Order: sequence, then structure tokens, then C-alpha cells
Amino acid sequence: MRVLVADDERLMADTIAAGLRRQAMAVDVCYDGDGAVERLGVNRYDVAVLDRDMPGRTGDEVCRWMLSTRSTTRVLLLTAAGGIRDRVEGLGLGADDYLTKPFAFAELVARIHALGRRSTPAVQPVLEHDGLVLDVGRHTAVRDGRVLGLTPKEFAVLHVLLRAGGQVVSTEELLEQAWDEHADPFSHVVKVTVMTLRRKLGDPPVIQTVPRAGYRIGAE
Repeated sequence: MRVLVADDERLMADTIAAGLRRQAMAVDVCYDGDGAVERLGVNRYDVAVLDRDMPGRTGDEVCRWMLSTRSTTRVLLLTAAGGIRDRVEGLGLGADDYLTKPFAFAELVARIHALGRRSTPAVQPVLEHDGLVLDVGRHTAVRDGRVLGLTPKEFAVLHVLLRAGGQVVSTEELLEQAWDEHADPFSHVVKVTVMTLRRKLGDPPVIQTVPRAGYRIGAE
């Protein structure tokens, strides 16, 4: 899942991003509404976490802009204002969910997963293939009863491939969905991650390399 976090409280934004990355999400961060609009116009996100009171364009204005562009990205608004009128107003702007500061990080993660399941295509909570079970909510991966100790990036790559349902996923698509905007498109990071993931998955092979196209889930 790819997530945008936009909040002018830099420590909070960076802390949220670090926590979400540990959940195998690809996260981009910005600290104002103008930066959020710029990234939303370039990248495809499953969920955008927006602070309502940002400098430049506010979170409210970003919501209105997304509504006008018919963006499919789901929006979670963060705010210190937790009254019923505030929540109703925020949802009326086009937001999909609303969370009041301070909040429990576990609740934020649960809400992002819930919004991801409403994205296009929906992020399924549990994905299975030939004895392999990936539980996104619990952040676990099991094959034939054996728990796989995957890194966040290995988990994210496997998630993207399983979501594709056997369709080929290019290296560029893996970079876009499993890494953030700082990933070097000319590096071998995808190749190396797939190699270590294959080793942990064991035999028989699960990930197939399609020459000059990418990777897919399926028998070699």
C-alpha cells in the first residue's frame, strides 16, 4: 500500500511515516498542502493522511481539490478539533475518515488498512496462493505452516505480487508501490529484494521472472 502523509508538525509526520514503513507501507511525506497537491498530481496513492491545519493549502483545500479531480485516493483527516460539527464538516469536504489528535498509532494503522480495502482495486486483508498466506492486518506471512521472517520491503513486494493475481508486475510498478519517492529507479534494489524473498519462500518457487517484463506469482 502506498500512503501520503502531509502534516506541518514535522516530528509527527516523520514519526507516522516511520511507523507505517515498519508495517510494509510505502510512504511519502510532505509538510504543507501545496506539497501534498504536487505529490498527489504525480503519484498514485491508496490513502492520503492529511492534517487539516497546514500552511499554504489546508487539508480542507486539498480535499476539495481531490474531489474536483475525481481522485480515487482515500483521505484520512487528522485534526485537533474533535467536536461533532468538526467531524461532520471534515467528512463533508470529501474525506473518507477522520481522526482526532492525539490518537493511538494502532488505530491509525487500522483505519488506513480499512481505507485501503475501499481503494481501487481494493486491498484485500488476506491473500493466499498455493500454501502461501499473507495477512496484511496482522502483518504475517506463512507458507505451509512455516512463519516467514520477512523484512518490511520483502513483505511489501510479496503483497504487490499477490494483489496482481498472477499478472506480470514490472520493476517500475514495484518501485512505485513498494518504495517511496526517494527510490533510485536505476538501482538493483528490486532485484535484490526479490532474490532474498525467493530464498525465504523456499521451494517450490513462487515468484517467476518474466524476461524484459517483470515478475509474477506462479510456477516457474
